[in-house]
Amino acid sequence: MSDTAIDLVDSHCHLDRLNLDAYQGDFQAMMAATRADGISHMLCIGVDLETFPRVRELAERHDDVHATVGVHPLYKDSREPDAGELARLADHPRVVAIGETGLDYFYAKDEREWQRKRFVAHIEAARRTGLPLVIHTRGAKDDTLALLREHGGGEVRGVLHCFTEDTDMAEQAMALGFYISISGIVTFRNAEALRETVRALPVERLLIETDSPWLAPVPYRGKPNEPRHVARVAECVAELKDLPVAELARVTRDNFYTLFSKAAS
Repeated sequence: MSDTAIDLVDSHCHLDRLNLDAYQGDFQAMMAATRADGISHMLCIGVDLETFPRVRELAERHDDVHATVGVHPLYKDSREPDAGELARLADHPRVVAIGETGLDYFYAKDEREWQRKRFVAHIEAARRTGLPLVIHTRGAKDDTLALLREHGGGEVRGVLHCFTEDTDMAEQAMALGFYISISGIVTFRNAEALRETVRALPVERLLIETDSPWLAPVPYRGKPNEPRHVARVAECVAELKDLPVAELARVTRDNFYTLFSKAAS
């Protein structure tokens, strides 16, 4: 899709990790192509403390990029985060959320204790700062929800990104004040259960994302993903919700700025 009248937000991407071969390594050319396709804002996600300065720098250099700070649950070798340091690093005008954090029992099912400890540190940082959490959760429904209830104290909001869990988990998360973000997985042939969940959820609680450079949507599967492909995610979700693409773009854009209110300011 290349309709600049449609204003899209990619609520979760990794600009510091993109494959730029299609642009001969030119980051600015990639950004120009993204803007030309109607993507007006991107949230660049931090996954470890070592590379966070690069993530923050990209947000400082581009008005249409904001950043997050956190340690991904599968990045075990990253420097150990604590709530105080996360809060301090988030005290920056371009940093609008805590995360990516969470629990992944699919790939690290035998390493649950340290994952839970790190997740709690991020929840505490979100409470201290008032910023939303960006959560990665896979195969860890009960613990994810339990820790949010126990340590969030009803004060923490955020998003379950790249959602692939069941409708019940989405509904429980929404009851806690969370949004649900849909990635290119929704376009995959074997993702009918996810499509049924998207049909069931209120559009007022949905976000869309690429998680680029991973998980390129159909028809780009097998190729490096990039933020402009959020347009394909929007098309699929709009079809599932029986909405015009422009309306889906408007609602998810409004949802983004409601949740990440620091970016709106």
